[in-house]
Amino acid sequence: MRKSTPKTARPVLLSGGNPQIAKADGDAPVQAYIAAMPDWKRDVGRQLDALIVRTVPGVRKAVKWNSPFYGVAGQGWFLSFHTFTNYVKVTFFFGTSLRPVPPGGSAKEARWIDVHESDLNVAQLAQWIRQAAAMPGWGKS
Repeated sequence: MRKSTPKTARPVLLSGGNPQIAKADGDAPVQAYIAAMPDWKRDVGRQLDALIVRTVPGVRKAVKWNSPFYGVAGQGWFLSFHTFTNYVKVTFFFGTSLRPVPPGGSAKEARWIDVHESDLNVAQLAQWIRQAAAMPGWGKS
């Protein structure tokens, strides 16, 4: 009898196409999340990840609540993103402290931007990422 090699199962896509990835620290779960993002959103995820890594050397990564999180050791998490049907939502946990303030949201402190296909404003995002990473973040990173 011949043994079959197990196939790697693709992550389940939740509502809006958001990949279901187990909670874990490090680059590997973030890359698994990005690889599972559907369609053009995968390219946005790759671009966001590369931009964050370039802008914040030594950034810490994790997947929590089916979203990649980025933080600075000892300061906490400053950003996450999440896949929706028509956009990728990039959330800055203390976005009200950024200048200019990102346009999305009405939470007490968090603000976000919805990135649609082909509208990633790299220069503006890099500015927000740099500012957010320099502030105390949310939770433990």
